[in-house]
Amino acid sequence: MTAVVSQPLSAPSRRFRFGPLWLAAPGLAFLVIFFLVPVARLMGLSLENADTGAVTMMHYSRIFDTDVYFRVLLITFRIAALTTLFSLLLGYPLAYWLARLPDYRRGTMILLVMVPFWTSYLVKSFAWVIVLGRTGVVNQIGLKLGLLSQPLELLHNEFGVMVGMVHAMTPLAVLTMLPVMTGIDRRLTQASGTLGATPAKGFWLVYFPLSLPGAAAAGLLTFISSLGFFIVPALLGGRQQTMLAQLIIVQVQEILNWAFAGALAALMLAAALLTCWLYDRVFGLSSLSGEPSDNKTGNKGVLRGFGLAVLDVLARACSTFSTSVTRVLGEAISSRMLGFYCALMFAFLMLPTLVVLPIGFTSSQFLEFPPPGYGLDWFRAYFSSDLWVSATVRSFGVAFATAVAATAIGGFAALALARSNSRWRGLIFAFFLAPMIVPRIVIAVGLFYLFAQMGLVATDLGLVIGHTVLALPFAFVAIAAVLKSYDWRLDQAAATLGANKFQALRFVTVPLIKSGLTAAFLFAFITSFDELTVAIFVSGGVKTTLPKQMWDDMILQLNPTLAAVSVVVFIVVTTLLLAAERLRRSSQA
Repeated sequence: MTAVVSQPLSAPSRRFRFGPLWLAAPGLAFLVIFFLVPVARLMGLSLENADTGAVTMMHYSRIFDTDVYFRVLLITFRIAALTTLFSLLLGYPLAYWLARLPDYRRGTMILLVMVPFWTSYLVKSFAWVIVLGRTGVVNQIGLKLGLLSQPLELLHNEFGVMVGMVHAMTPLAVLTMLPVMTGIDRRLTQASGTLGATPAKGFWLVYFPLSLPGAAAAGLLTFISSLGFFIVPALLGGRQQTMLAQLIIVQVQEILNWAFAGALAALMLAAALLTCWLYDRVFGLSSLSGEPSDNKTGNKGVLRGFGLAVLDVLARACSTFSTSVTRVLGEAISSRMLGFYCALMFAFLMLPTLVVLPIGFTSSQFLEFPPPGYGLDWFRAYFSSDLWVSATVRSFGVAFATAVAATAIGGFAALALARSNSRWRGLIFAFFLAPMIVPRIVIAVGLFYLFAQMGLVATDLGLVIGHTVLALPFAFVAIAAVLKSYDWRLDQAAATLGANKFQALRFVTVPLIKSGLTAAFLFAFITSFDELTVAIFVSGGVKTTLPKQMWDDMILQLNPTLAAVSVVVFIVVTTLLLAAERLRRSSQA
């Protein structure tokens, strides 16, 4: 009788056993409450009549029936698509060159990509204003050399927006393609050479197809990130370059039309999800984590044949072009052309920093490059301002709390997925990456609507929660990457010596993965310290952060104080990145 009773009681426990995935429960609950629910409620508002509460499509009809809104929609997609195209074209040769370097040199050179990537968009946009303005660096050089008779209009048009957007997105494209390229066996292209293939054919027919998942992932992340951009278009563009994110901000902050803002956000989210779906159908989303492609498409024969034919044409054309260039320039010069191109790309990526740093120390009352003199007047103005100092202190405090929360939540989630073989593993992994895929403006507006009802607007807690949502994917990926190579037999050995699971985690696992934990902490800190989108909505006039204060000043008037603040932000970000790189090297030694 006992056996009969115990069998039904034990069956449910086996059926609902979640295993190590229980460690991901806090992160799942956090994302459901502060990510999934706000975004879903915002989408629901877009289908609601504000007066009657009935379901309606009037807000979507307004977008497509009104010429202004429909034009902004097309402008957003065009700028995002062009940004993605140019970022891939410019970034692919740089990623290819970095992938061929020895490991010890690659780590150093990657810093020249990481620093521009993590440098504040506000700082970079501010620098491009100085470079491209009517009295900026480009026009001054052109006029002094006699190349120009009058200043060129390089700002407040599509050219200025594209320069700023491509500069901001190229590092993301390079860093996304690089892991895939470093994993390609170089002996494959060498083997094609032994079979009679020219270097151009070996690249296009062997190397390039193997690197396509990385290039496609870079295109995916670049396109989605570009959809939600508003900093660069607002500072470098004009009315003809207004993007969806700017309209959403106006609808929420000035018009208070939540339903229409929700409809605009829904279109942006739909474009992002459609892009993800297309990528998943071709490559499989699992390839984003470095795992083998799912290859879900069943009928690839025609597409594959067409693709190979195109690559063969490219290989022949490049082979002919390479031969012609070698004849004209010689073997020595032509072999160094890729390195010369990469040097130009590094100069392009570092140009804003090289311009802002001297201007921060200018003695002039105006933004001039080169500065007529040097001094510390603008740093004194910065550090003597209660508004600037309080915003800086608040940014440090919020960033520290965000880094702790994101590292803890992301660490337990990464540990859960590393130890689990559950069928839910892939879905949970995608859910933790979702805040990286959904445009930030959609998350920010959804959180603002939720926090307004919870009383968290203009509070440090609201900022920490919002920043943690955005920083969590970076912390999660950093820790998961370290756990991939972790030897779990060490935990088993600790268990045989009497250690329980908590003791094994504290005294064995955590010390051995401290490099990943520290990297996750630093990346989460930088993400929060530089974050503006959530801060625009969640931080009030009193609870402003450093990026929000910079944004307010840039909208009102550009002045050298902003250059001094930009130098401080650059020093903080660069110091943290150097610390992360030093830690990475010490862990590999």
